[in-house]
Amino acid sequence: MADSSFDIVSKLDRQEVDNAVNQAAKEVSQRYDFRGTGASLRLSGDEIVLTANAEERVLAVLDVLQTKLLRRGISLKALEVGEPRESGKEVRLAAALKEGISSEDAKKISKLIRDEGPKGVKPLIQGDELRVSSKKRDDLQEVIALLKGKDLDVALQFVNYR
Repeated sequence: MADSSFDIVSKLDRQEVDNAVNQAAKEVSQRYDFRGTGASLRLSGDEIVLTANAEERVLAVLDVLQTKLLRRGISLKALEVGEPRESGKEVRLAAALKEGISSEDAKKISKLIRDEGPKGVKPLIQGDELRVSSKKRDDLQEVIALLKGKDLDVALQFVNYR
């Protein structure tokens, strides 16, 4: 019998991110408490730039964005929020989008699977993703449950389950 396997990845649905940013921008432009504050947000490449005339306003815009991302099924772990910076009369906040599993995180996840997972499960790092294989499908299910139960710094998806 061949080994069963699945891949652990950290990917973003770009269309959903774009939709969430557009929804948040629309809400910010229409809400009464944001009138006259210069509050806006836009997606440029792998970064979402939020602007407003005060730090608490830009943080309120960030809250609206996070709400929209969660409603669209995008984990907030995929968003790396920087510190608000003043530039002239406005405050800017850059939020980078993270995709892929870094090598340190991949090593942590691999070690976690080896230490706490069932015996006979083999994690293998392949670039920015991990492949987990085992002879028993039940062991793979246990690994998925183990990783979902842990609070890791990366938004994980489990794909190619065979």
